[in-house]
Amino acid sequence: MTVATIPVRDWALGSEPSWSTILIGIAFHQWADFSWAVVFFGVLGRWTADLRPAAILLLALPWAIFSSGMEWFVLVPLLPFWQPLFTLQQPYWIGLLVHASSALMYPLFARLRWERGAATGRHLRFTQAWLAGALVLVIALGTVAAFGSHGHEPPWIGRDKDADQTYMRHMTTHHAQGIELARIGARRAQNPHLQKLALLMVASQTGENRLLENFWLSWFDTAMPDCGFDERAAMPGFLTPAEMRLVNLAPPDQFDAVFVEMMTRHHKGAVKMADQMWHSRGDPRLRVMAHAIRHEQQGEIALMHGESGLAAVVTATRNMLGDNVN
Repeated sequence: MTVATIPVRDWALGSEPSWSTILIGIAFHQWADFSWAVVFFGVLGRWTADLRPAAILLLALPWAIFSSGMEWFVLVPLLPFWQPLFTLQQPYWIGLLVHASSALMYPLFARLRWERGAATGRHLRFTQAWLAGALVLVIALGTVAAFGSHGHEPPWIGRDKDADQTYMRHMTTHHAQGIELARIGARRAQNPHLQKLALLMVASQTGENRLLENFWLSWFDTAMPDCGFDERAAMPGFLTPAEMRLVNLAPPDQFDAVFVEMMTRHHKGAVKMADQMWHSRGDPRLRVMAHAIRHEQQGEIALMHGESGLAAVVTATRNMLGDNVN
């Protein structure tokens, strides 16, 4: 859904990604990957045309760093798309992993220029082994994903079970209130862009809660306990019932300002919780997810305040690298 906003803007945003949005996002991503391959083998063909598969493989990671960096820092948030949402919502390392996956297939492109019988046995064996390895990896990752979608994640491997369980319970409860607040914003916001951002918040936090609940059931084989009143009151950024009523009852001409103020406070609390997990000894999957959550929610704060252009790139970079524990 985030990728689909690059070409079609706010139209792509919703509380659940539609099939049309998913297809647009996939198509745009594939077009981008194909474009970078055209640059590598076409525009730069003078230097890359005669490279052997092993040499192309050595260039794969530097090329992925360059191409993903160009998209994250320049092409999407600045020219030509001028769309800050992608950079503020998605930390750079996600794009790097995607581009690295694509670039690691580049050695196989060498087969397209080989005439029948022209390839040496060594190069042919290399590409065949690389293709077999890629297929095995895809099948393995697909199997893990399929089991995970049915509540069978690989076992928990953190070093502090109590801390991980507390974080998961607190973040799930915090997100539940964030979803409730975002639904109010989607219903009452006067600014159409703010309405769409509220729907994006519903989608992102709903998806994260599903993942946390799936982790819990898979790792601990029990239902996730609810958080009590005292726990909720102690959570950073968790709004009181009176504050939630204030948002609900805000006059239409004041609603947007009240919503942005309250959601900003709520997001900052979630960022602090996520940053504590990122710096903890918890399960690596929780830590990586927490890093993505803190980047996403800081980005949404910037988007609610209308940040764009070079300022959005600077903010996104600071969000990705910053420390928000204190």
